[in-house]
Amino acid sequence: MVKTLFLVLLTTALINNVVLSQFLGICPFLGVSRNIKTAAGMGGAVVFVITLSSAVSSLLYTYVLEKLNLTYLKTIVFIIVIAFLVQLVELFLKKSVPSLYKSLGVYLPLITTNCAVLGTALTNVQSSNDFVTSVVTGFGTAVGFCIAIVIMAGVREKTETNDFPASFRGTPAVLMTACLMSIAFYGFNAFA
Repeated sequence: MVKTLFLVLLTTALINNVVLSQFLGICPFLGVSRNIKTAAGMGGAVVFVITLSSAVSSLLYTYVLEKLNLTYLKTIVFIIVIAFLVQLVELFLKKSVPSLYKSLGVYLPLITTNCAVLGTALTNVQSSNDFVTSVVTGFGTAVGFCIAIVIMAGVREKTETNDFPASFRGTPAVLMTACLMSIAFYGFNAFA
């Protein structure tokens, strides 16, 4: 069981990275990855939200929606759970780390509509994952997101001062970096 959960964690974080292989969560990935500190803060918020939403969504789906034959409401219920958790993160950051709260700006409330968060909850349900597997899948997915956004931020910080041709500055350089990161992470498939 532990070996299986470890493989789930590695697979979701590296091999099936939510950003680099599934292309979910691109908006904050590209928008917040300007510096490492902000990217790590967003990654931490996403780890909290995806992990807890995976746990709560699994419990609600198994013990409420399935029991009452209301499984068709799963998307709405999951969005409400995610919105509640994002509000908790916002309140915490606003009170405890106001500088990070300001630097995340509009991207923090956008976690609510981040397709990676909802996609993870829905994938857990569609894969019929039990509670523990859902939580590990959520945590692994979130860690994968955090790894990708922090690496992107590190690359962007280092390339800001590089002498790129004018046509590659800004968004083209970021998209090329994301492309190369995707190719690099694809290499983890050799271990699958």
